[in-house]
Amino acid sequence: MSHDTVHPAVLFTAFEPSGDDHAASVITELKKSCPDLVIYGWGGRKMEAAGAQIIEFTGDDAVMGMPGLAKIKEHQRMNAEIEEWLKDHDIKVHVPVDSPAANFPVCKLTKASGARIVHMVAPQLWAWAPWRIRKLRRLTDHVMCVLPFEEAWFKSRGVEATFVGHPLFDSELDTDLLDEQIKDWPKGDQKIALMPGSRPGEIRKNFPLLLGAYIKLANEHPNMRGLVAATREDLEPVLRKIGREAGLQWPDSLDITYSNTDAVIRWCDLSIVVSGTVTLQIAKQHRPMVIVYKLGRVGWTLIARWLIQTKFITLPNLIAGREIVPEMVPHFGGAEPIADRVVELLEDADKFNEQIQQLEEIGRVFESENASKNAARIIANYAGVEIHSGNEV
Repeated sequence: MSHDTVHPAVLFTAFEPSGDDHAASVITELKKSCPDLVIYGWGGRKMEAAGAQIIEFTGDDAVMGMPGLAKIKEHQRMNAEIEEWLKDHDIKVHVPVDSPAANFPVCKLTKASGARIVHMVAPQLWAWAPWRIRKLRRLTDHVMCVLPFEEAWFKSRGVEATFVGHPLFDSELDTDLLDEQIKDWPKGDQKIALMPGSRPGEIRKNFPLLLGAYIKLANEHPNMRGLVAATREDLEPVLRKIGREAGLQWPDSLDITYSNTDAVIRWCDLSIVVSGTVTLQIAKQHRPMVIVYKLGRVGWTLIARWLIQTKFITLPNLIAGREIVPEMVPHFGGAEPIADRVVELLEDADKFNEQIQQLEEIGRVFESENASKNAARIIANYAGVEIHSGNEV
């Protein structure tokens, strides 16, 4: 193996947009405190902007669940390239970020090359497939957990773990800036945000439900306004096409914005959201929500319900240990029951305000931690890099 640098090197691998976000914040902290640390990445534009040397860009077409044949072949090709790349690069630490299905094969390669493996965002084995803990034990030195209950779960199963906090809560929102951004946005008696997710498969399955629920609500509340929070500009025609193909007439009161999730949350009174990390983004601003995730009844009955190990599936309810947010996961029905849960919240001030208070409690779980700094400290330790007090992470 050739050593292309005298400085220790770290490799980040992230295969989804959310992984790019998480990795970028940690890379920023590492570069601030350990400027000589060489950081490589298979990842996204945000990792590159934070200071990583990106070997190959990933994540634009991330999918949920079982990948198709093309996706499998794509990852096989990428794994072969990573294996070849490792022959010429001495990696001290590998930081796989989320996406265990994509990252575990890479971990086998980096482990064989002698790298220490520090997972960022714990694989959610506590929710499904806990028997895979043996594989994780073989393919990790440390797991950095972003949810508070995970540390004890992993440690009790022989995996070194630390709750570092969640990157979403690392910095306070600039509410003045958000208020300035939304000051000319639509006004209405009820302002509803639709959050359809970022993965193509999720959007196709769930957006007709979100749109159908909004149409029902808007028909019953003439002064309602809605905003769809798309993650990218090129999703607008996709969303409109999905609506047409579902036989739904797009309401005049519903607009689309993109790359504005925090602003949309600030603007809205309530959101209808596809289950995922964005639910914590909404919780951070204490905005009430109804969470949905459509699954096929046959797949759920035969497979998924036997794999899921937890009473709740959505993040706010998992963290609280009880249902504080209406959780329609899995959802087999149509849009009407979703609209009904929204109406319950809009018409019952006590329920509406109780959810706000419970979401504030979730925020307090994270407020004493800084995930990016804590994660950077752990990675630097495994890389054998001394953090000087002047550059303390």
